[in-house]
Amino acid sequence: MTIKSLQSMQKGRMEYYRGAPVETMQLLPKIQVDIVVAKVPARKVISAVKKVLYTGHIGDGKIFVYRVENAVKVRTGEEGYYAMQGVDE
Repeated sequence: MTIKSLQSMQKGRMEYYRGAPVETMQLLPKIQVDIVVAKVPARKVISAVKKVLYTGHIGDGKIFVYRVENAVKVRTGEEGYYAMQGVDE
């Protein structure tokens, strides 16, 4: 997707978003962060993320919570909870 600055657009040219003509474009950049936790309770992570990301404006984001069936550490072959730990024991 290309985002153009409104100052650099030619006058008289309509912008289209999903096929509908619009006067001004207010597209915000998107990022996606995936976090998988095993040791820390998910509620604590959600609470911390909400505190950090909250601005009160459009674009604060959404948090999706779902279960991960399994994790496998390729180098050691560990699975599940132990694969999620960052320190080799």
